[in-house]
Amino acid sequence: MAVQTKAERRAANRREHFERRQAERAARGPRGLAESWMERARAIAATRETNGDEDVWNDLARTIATWVSRYEQ
Repeated sequence: MAVQTKAERRAANRREHFERRQAERAARGPRGLAESWMERARAIAATRETNGDEDVWNDLARTIATWVSRYEQ
């Protein structure tokens, strides 16, 4: 087995955690899956912000705002 760097192991752990939670939430149907994807989006945005991506939260906010405007009465 190849030796993993700390970053690779952390990424693998995050992926495993996300996949486990997504499977649990998928059992609850589309609402559970949506919750899982929203949680993942927040985690990615927080990580990218830490790494210097200044527009990541604005992009996520615009995406959600577009969805809301499409379904809001």
